[in-house]
Amino acid sequence: MLNCTDERFADLQLLRYEVPGFDGLPLRQKLLVYYLAEAALLGRDILWDQNCRYGLQLREVLEAVYTHYDGPKDDADWQAFVVYMKRVWFSNGIHHHYSCQKFEPGFSREFLHSQLSNRQIVQLSNCQIARLSTRQIEDLIFNPDVMPKRVNQADGEDLLLTSSCNYYAKGITQAEAEAFYAEQKKKVSAERPPMLGMNSRLERKADGSLFENVWHSGGLYGEAIDRICDMLRQARQHAENTKQQAVIDKLIDFYRTGNLTTFDEYAILWVEETEGEVDFTNGFTEVYGDPLGLKASWEGYVNIIDHDATRRAKTLSDNAEWFENHSPVDEHFKKKECKGISAKVISAAMLGGDLYPSSAIGINLPNSNWIREEYGSKSVTIANLTRAYNMAAKGSGMREEFVIDEETRQLIDKYGDACDDLHTDLHECLGHGSGQLLPGVDADALRAYGSTIEEARADLFGLYYIADPKLVELGLTPNGEAYKSQYYSYLMNGLLTQMVRIAEGQQIEEAHMRNRALISRWTLKNYPEAVQITEEGGKHFVRISDYRLLRKAFGELLAEVQRIKSEGDYEAARQLVEQYGNKLDAELHHEIRERYKRLNLAPYKGFINPRYELVRDEEGNITDVTVSYDEAYDLQMLRYSQQYRTL
Repeated sequence: MLNCTDERFADLQLLRYEVPGFDGLPLRQKLLVYYLAEAALLGRDILWDQNCRYGLQLREVLEAVYTHYDGPKDDADWQAFVVYMKRVWFSNGIHHHYSCQKFEPGFSREFLHSQLSNRQIVQLSNCQIARLSTRQIEDLIFNPDVMPKRVNQADGEDLLLTSSCNYYAKGITQAEAEAFYAEQKKKVSAERPPMLGMNSRLERKADGSLFENVWHSGGLYGEAIDRICDMLRQARQHAENTKQQAVIDKLIDFYRTGNLTTFDEYAILWVEETEGEVDFTNGFTEVYGDPLGLKASWEGYVNIIDHDATRRAKTLSDNAEWFENHSPVDEHFKKKECKGISAKVISAAMLGGDLYPSSAIGINLPNSNWIREEYGSKSVTIANLTRAYNMAAKGSGMREEFVIDEETRQLIDKYGDACDDLHTDLHECLGHGSGQLLPGVDADALRAYGSTIEEARADLFGLYYIADPKLVELGLTPNGEAYKSQYYSYLMNGLLTQMVRIAEGQQIEEAHMRNRALISRWTLKNYPEAVQITEEGGKHFVRISDYRLLRKAFGELLAEVQRIKSEGDYEAARQLVEQYGNKLDAELHHEIRERYKRLNLAPYKGFINPRYELVRDEEGNITDVTVSYDEAYDLQMLRYSQQYRTL
């Protein structure tokens, strides 16, 4: 059994994940995984550039210092620099991967200045130092007023001028960008609109007008995209079926042209390919990194189906119609027919781009509303990552510190892991695929609040149904008590423990955290007879008095959140998020962080990828693909910067 726990630094812990079953695959499938994995790593530079316009330059300079420092290893500045370098690698840039705040370096400005004067370091990163002066490099790292936040979501501020991400050229305002895309939407089909803005940087011409610099072969990020396509063509030679080949062909066509209609054609083919043992995504996918929720960060992953665990997800997707029909939302907002919902549990074989090192544990795609309604969606729960998280959490002391009593702890010990997985399945397999927009409603109507509302909708769907007797009938929960473990864990996280991830004095801005706070605080305020925060021995705990009433609360909020989504009610979304999803009680925040600090745990976790290598015989023929799990984190980061440097 692989030891999943690896390195710990700052607020982060690195884990390793096994790829069960890989060694037993036939060579053809191993090669398919290998080339898809290469394609998943070749987009790394794209993400670094998306996260910050100076990200790639800074990475090269910092890595030159890391690899050619020749001073004492016990020097405090050097040790602080090592931690900073590892944090930058983890976040694919100089801003925290979750809070989006710029890192505060623990080393001195004088230390960095002396390193940037080192002749060997200057030679190694000379072109980048030439593009950025030493003063600019130091300001980017040390000046708190220079690019302080990657994604700003503060209500009432210009979200583009106050965000450091690189999806919009410097100086373009939120009002300008919103007006530009409002005009673009007038030119496309209202029934089957492409995901406008998804694959481009919005820039300004000399005459002041705006235009999209599209990411495609021969265009922006073209060098990286061409290398990705080379690997996709290699993978195509080992595809498992003609549908898989068609998916790869259409993706390459999209990368070649940047045409959004072609992307929709690719997404439809991808949804309809459900027969292969190996699957993948590769491209511009999620919009959490854009404050306006339009432009998609680059990500890639490769997976292998877990047949035993997939039976659980398949049971849900096979019964999707029942869940939709019995949902507590208004009939106008329900799907008339559930089409093409496929679900499976998979083992990640490679993580890349915005899924690496920090990864989701469940994914539901595509994001296009009309494709989901007409063709369906694919949902996956990533079992080997969840397993690694669970192994790392055992014996951490979290439950002893934050769960109110022994009875509840025993409930969570007995059912917690299984119900966490089931909630993820409900969220991904059914929640995101449920409901519908009313005719004429713009899919982007909720603007900056859209991601939070969508995550809340899927979470509420899972919370509502995990307590349903139907799950016992389907054999997905062992009895009518198991769901309580999920209810308690979810509310404890949303009301208390997720605060450990936020520095004191800051508020909640990440969409998933806002969603959990929104649900939990709304329930606390509107159903005080069901859930309370109580103080015992100077510590605050969640107390649940009525689990069945909680289900009623989740159903009521689900109905309202679905209405907001279906009608595109921006103001209701804004009020819900701003009232319940953002602000923290300073005293409670301090208490929770202090209690957590005494446990000596890392609030964030991520993964070190396995390494695949081709085996050749004396004639140069490929005879096997091996996988290993022992590469050190820093060596993997440095290797990726060399081997997968594309921009």
